[in-house]
Amino acid sequence: MDALFVVGRAAIEQALPPSRARGAIAAALLAGESRPIARMSLAFGVGELLVMPAEDEDLVGVKILTLAPSSASTRGPEALVGTPSSSAGANVPGPHAQGIYVLFEAQSLTPVLLLDGAALTEVRTAAVSAWATDVLAPPEAKTLVLFGSGPQARAHLRALAEIRALEEMLLVTVDEHSAPELLAQAEALGIRATRAGASEVARADIVCCCTTSPTPLFDGKLLRPGTHVIAVGSHLPDRRELDTATVLRSVVAVETRASALAGAGDLLIPIKEGAFDAELVAADLFELAGGFVPQNDGHDVTLFKSVGVAFEDLAMARAVLETLRAPGS
Repeated sequence: MDALFVVGRAAIEQALPPSRARGAIAAALLAGESRPIARMSLAFGVGELLVMPAEDEDLVGVKILTLAPSSASTRGPEALVGTPSSSAGANVPGPHAQGIYVLFEAQSLTPVLLLDGAALTEVRTAAVSAWATDVLAPPEAKTLVLFGSGPQARAHLRALAEIRALEEMLLVTVDEHSAPELLAQAEALGIRATRAGASEVARADIVCCCTTSPTPLFDGKLLRPGTHVIAVGSHLPDRRELDTATVLRSVVAVETRASALAGAGDLLIPIKEGAFDAELVAADLFELAGGFVPQNDGHDVTLFKSVGVAFEDLAMARAVLETLRAPGS
């Protein structure tokens, strides 16, 4: 067996700055969807185990990720990240997501890369959101309301700052542990950053939800016409970050219809209520990449709902492998 590269967080982030990660997603979308392989999710210890395989012509890969419970999972929308406020006197738990990604040569099934699964997930989720946002959000968007201050929030801030000239970030979180770091990150990017309440979505051009909340984070009636909403926090059918009002106001785009309708509680709960219909999903990523422009049809908000699809992880792992195999690496 050839040497198996072991790639940690620092190397992944170096190999996949936001522009390169976004480009890898674009290339995967233009190549078209490969054979879909269902992911497996099951109760595992005190949390959840996700197994997400994917393949294309020359590479196959599988992500094995554990999701630990967090205090935010049961505290409702006021608990916006996976670590509780230190001022509450609670112990800070370990990471919410941990795992590995194994990349294989397709023909020999020889493993060639072993990657930090959590770091790969953060980079790819933010890259997908940024790609979709670049298509759907107003070009002049300047104000970001960001829910959550954990790893996904940090990755999304970096990615979104590359596609829009953001001037202001309003951070909604109760986590005194991670908020200062995220505010400092925004300031370092030249973005004015302050803490805010959920009602500040009324000022947003882009609303980005990166939380573990099982219930809606804000009142969708407050959104201004033209706002773009990103929701990445939930992949389970009985949990959602968005209320029904937000969904009903929105031109809805998803990664794939199959993945969204299997796990996107943000959509499935309104469907169960009888307020929304699966046929109202306007587009998936492959359609957007092919140039399809969804019609507003009276909607005044755009929404990208992400649950995470395995082809995205494979695209990221491929890009890391290409970097490692490049001359001089």
